[in-house]
Amino acid sequence: MSAPRTIICLLRNDLRIHDSELFHWAQTHAEYIVPLYCFDPRHYMGTYNYNLPKTGPFRLHFLLESIRDLRNTLLNKGGNLVVRRGKPEQVVAELIKQLGSVSTVAFHEEVTSEELNVEKKLKKACDQMEVKVHTFWGSTLYHRDDLPFHHISGLPDVYTQFRRAVETRSRVRPLFPTPEQLKPLPPGLAEGAIPTAEDLQQTEPVSDPRSAFPCNGGETQALARLKHYFWDTNAVAMYKETRNGLIGVDYSTKFAPWLAVGCISPRYIYHQIKQYEKERTANQSTYWVIFELLWRDYFRFVGVKYGNRLFHVKGLQDKSVPWKKDMELFNAWKEGRTGVPFVDANMRELAMTGFMSNRGRQNVASFLTKDLGLDWRLGAEWFEYLLIDYDVCSNYGNWLYSAGVGNDPRENRKFNMIKQGLDYDSNGDFVRQWVPELQNIKGADVHTPWTLSTAALSHAHVSLGENYPTPIVVSPEWSRHVNNKLSGTGPSPKGKKGPCHTPKQHRDRGIDFYFSRSKNL
Repeated sequence: MSAPRTIICLLRNDLRIHDSELFHWAQTHAEYIVPLYCFDPRHYMGTYNYNLPKTGPFRLHFLLESIRDLRNTLLNKGGNLVVRRGKPEQVVAELIKQLGSVSTVAFHEEVTSEELNVEKKLKKACDQMEVKVHTFWGSTLYHRDDLPFHHISGLPDVYTQFRRAVETRSRVRPLFPTPEQLKPLPPGLAEGAIPTAEDLQQTEPVSDPRSAFPCNGGETQALARLKHYFWDTNAVAMYKETRNGLIGVDYSTKFAPWLAVGCISPRYIYHQIKQYEKERTANQSTYWVIFELLWRDYFRFVGVKYGNRLFHVKGLQDKSVPWKKDMELFNAWKEGRTGVPFVDANMRELAMTGFMSNRGRQNVASFLTKDLGLDWRLGAEWFEYLLIDYDVCSNYGNWLYSAGVGNDPRENRKFNMIKQGLDYDSNGDFVRQWVPELQNIKGADVHTPWTLSTAALSHAHVSLGENYPTPIVVSPEWSRHVNNKLSGTGPSPKGKKGPCHTPKQHRDRGIDFYFSRSKNL
């Protein structure tokens, strides 16, 4: 009598049970299922170029919550999550030896080199042990096999061309059903303890009441967030108008952190949008959520097309730029002490919460690359360390874009920090929230404290160079907005009608997954 068939389901960035082809397939092909998550030590080392820590406290905290939630979900369905610390290729090989009845190792495919190297080593180990490998594509809205291009090399280098092609010539596949019950673990297999932050040489982050993402990790919370944003509050119907906000939980969907680790399926979001449009309303805002999911897809497929060029300093365009590597300037940027309040407020929000708005990400990236002229990889690796919603392809794709060496048909894109501050934080509330040294400066003056008189600064208890820095750089294009602000001439700041009253939004690329291992849905 043959041994019962056992399938190891290696989980990585797919920490959910809904719309999971992996679990759906394993249920019909195994008597025992081993859902496995490995805490790979390589994820907790330094980054490649500047040796910044790869996984920071906020993302690790969110990941641990997601792992605990998935284990509870699997237990409620008759299964369990096996957790191990070690390299996946080694852990899987040990489990195959231990169990003796493993027929297949299955997993969702990833895109970039570190993950692909793991897959290569896994396949080699399984081949040596005569165990089959079965893989799936499950990370994008549109399936890789459904793209309307003969080969990935035909992927357009302009997002709009990609979007129009998939919208007219492809379709989003239906959801895989969520299993009511799961096959159990093989008898005697220990589940393994979920490590603590301290076990992984990290510290637990301190929660900040100002955070725009005071949410927990896990599939349960992801599905609850969608229900809240769509069905309970109808906030999705105003998404396009509010998505450039800076303060609060509901100015954007905030789906990106859960998408980054696969706690929610992009197809599930899409089909919920379609149901919402059918039952309640269809407008530009509901479409714009899909528009943002397509940006996420696009960067994933750009990663497939270009491989490691995603990480090269010359980018996708093989373009030489004389980037600086001034660590004093970089430290001022990352610590939020550039003397430019809109930049500092956003960078402090990131440092204190692991999150930053899409509007903030575009600005601080432009400031680093265009105003300071620093190597864009410094910013990309700092975001990799801190962002809760870090997604490798979106993060590096967007930094390349901001640096002018990626997917961008327009040359010399640069954000004006003062204009952006006046447009999106017209009264200065966001700056005062994160830069308390300036809290006594009223209104829009908070964006340019260096232009105020000595008396005005003294009245606000601000001493430039002492309790708040003088600007490390002042760009010439800022002056016309400073003058307009002081004289009361020129266009009035936007934002009077809400946090993101912006013309030409389609040109702003406000993708909610901007810059995370993503923008910020």
